[in-house]
Parts: sequence; C-alpha cells; structure tokens
Amino acid sequence: MDIRGIDHIELHVGDLQPAARLMERGFGFRSRGHGGPETGLAGQRCRLLTQGDIRLLLSTGLTAEHPATGYVRRHGDGVAVLALEVADAAGAYAELVARGATPVTPPRTFTGTDAEVVTAEVGGVGDVRHRLVERRGDRADFLPGVVEPVPAAADGQLLAEVDHLAVCLPPGALDATVARYEHVFGFRPVFAERVEVAGQAMNSTVVRDASARVTLVLLEPDTGARPGQLDAFLAAHHGAGVQHLALRTDDIVAAVGALTARGVRFAGTPAAYYDDLPRRVGAFDAPLDRLRELGILVDRDHGGHLLQIFTESTHPRRTLFWEVIERRGARTFGSGNIQALYEAKERELATAGEDPVVVAGRAGGMPV
Repeated sequence: MDIRGIDHIELHVGDLQPAARLMERGFGFRSRGHGGPETGLAGQRCRLLTQGDIRLLLSTGLTAEHPATGYVRRHGDGVAVLALEVADAAGAYAELVARGATPVTPPRTFTGTDAEVVTAEVGGVGDVRHRLVERRGDRADFLPGVVEPVPAAADGQLLAEVDHLAVCLPPGALDATVARYEHVFGFRPVFAERVEVAGQAMNSTVVRDASARVTLVLLEPDTGARPGQLDAFLAAHHGAGVQHLALRTDDIVAAVGALTARGVRFAGTPAAYYDDLPRRVGAFDAPLDRLRELGILVDRDHGGHLLQIFTESTHPRRTLFWEVIERRGARTFGSGNIQALYEAKERELATAGEDPVVVAGRAGGMPV
C-alpha cells in the first residue's frame, strides 16, 4: 500500500442540482465534470466539483437498484466513498483483500486519449467504501470515458485541502475499528482522548496513513453517560458514517467572511467564549473582535494554534456538516474548545437563570 493522499470524496445525494448549487454558490467550488447515462455512467448522474486540492464527486442514483439510491434511502445525503490515490490500484486491492478487507469492486481500467485511470473498491466503515485510484497521464481527466470534463475559469480559492474526516461509530466499536485500520490499511493511531462534559462523554482515536495525508478522527459515544450528539447522529444516520468533513484554509478569517457572505450558515458561539480566550490559548495573531464577530474558535496544543468553525447541517436528518480549519502549527483537533464552549454557555445561561445541562440536552449533545 503506497497511499499518496486523498484522490476525491464521493457523496451520494438525493437531488444532484441543489446539492451541487450549495457547494458552488455557498462554498466556492467550481464544476469540472459531469456524468450520466449519456457518458456511459449507467444508473446514476454525477457532478465533479473542485477547489484547491479538494475534489468532491456528487452522485445521484437514477434507479431503485443503484447503490446511491439505497445509500440515500438508508442514510440521507452523506459521504459514501473516501477515494485514496495509490501507486498500484490492482496490487493494493489484492493486498487489502488478503489482509481481510471486504472486496467490493475489482480493478477496472478507464482509458482516454491522454489519461488512464485504474480503480478498485473495498469496504471501509459502515457503508463508506474506500476507492483505490491509480492515475497515469493527464490528471485533469478525472475518469476517462465516464465523467466528461467541463472547462472552468479559475476563481479565488477559499479552501485548500481536506484536513480530516470525522467518523462516528456505534458504542464499543472504536477499538476494533482502530485495530482494523492498523492491520488492514496500514494506518497508525496518532492521538487518543476521552472527553466528558455536562454528563456526556465520548472516546476518540485519530488514525493516519504513512504519508500523513489521510486522517480519520474516529468517535464513539460512551453509553454509560447521558446521550449526546453522537448518539443523535447514529440514530438519524442509521449506523456508522462520516459526521463531518474538515476543509483546511490558509486564512480562516477571510474564508469564513466570504462564505458567510455567500450564505453559508455557521454554528453560533456564545459571546462569553471570547472573554477569557487570550488567557486560555495565549497570544495569537488574529483580530479578537473579528473572531468574535464570525464565531471562529481558537485552541492550542504543543505545536501551536488551531482556528476552526463548524457549519450548521443543511440536511433534513441534521447529520453531515462541514468544518473550516486553519492550522498554525497545531496538530490536534480542537478538543479544548468543547469544555470552553460549555463553560461559556454555562455563564450565559446562569446569568439568564437557566440550567445549562437542561439546555444542552435540548440541543441534543455537546456544544461543538
């Protein structure tokens, strides 16, 4: 297994046009390709969207039998494929299956005038598949003979790359999932923690491939604690799946300002959160008033600072959402913000005479 990074992420959606329009108009992605029965893509229609090094493939099933249709019926819109670029797709597929991966789609070659792409698929977590992608020749030809390229003018880049994917697991599944990614896929655990706040608790382990370009944050709720947002996700999604995608930016203040102007709605942050922010994270090079205005969170670890913000979910099930993140040396994932946000909300609610535990319960989970 010679993983070179994330090739693309495929989302199965119930209605292609509004899903693509949200990512284009809201997040600034550009349409770079399309596919359907007319291009040889049987049973489905798709749209390729790109920005920076991020490639999203949105797919809608056209028949009841198509896997995309079944996925949306079970889970709603969500991440169905994490595609990994590898040096040898056929060899990687054989190696993964030999190690115990579930075979899904054997190697297949797509050939164009100036490009050749080999793909194969194995099972990942829940209904999320891992697509192995080997590229030769023109990399702009995403899938020769199936996805028709669409020329698009260059535009200002707000988002640079996929930082990580957060995957929600059923209670008790964390250790086995970590072990499977170690043994089968060659990932390594790089960070683990338990977070407790307001009677809720979750365990998490971060696993990363050898190239350090593919990072999964694996999360499970603790059934011994009060139900929270992870339990709500598992119930609404009907099982394990990707809870959110984190997209890295080089300038989060500029990016969030632009995304907000485009209509993207972000989760609110209590005003009290910013009252002791400099004391909690130390000096940082960002205007505090602007962070407060936009609702951007700041955390710190031994490597530096992390700035992050989460969108509201636009899906009827309130499952998949997005994170925008800027790293200034930090290598962790902002867990310090969980306690800080709760304490800030607690101060606000105490002033208003409300019980923060009751309010957190109404919100359905930890305030992140």
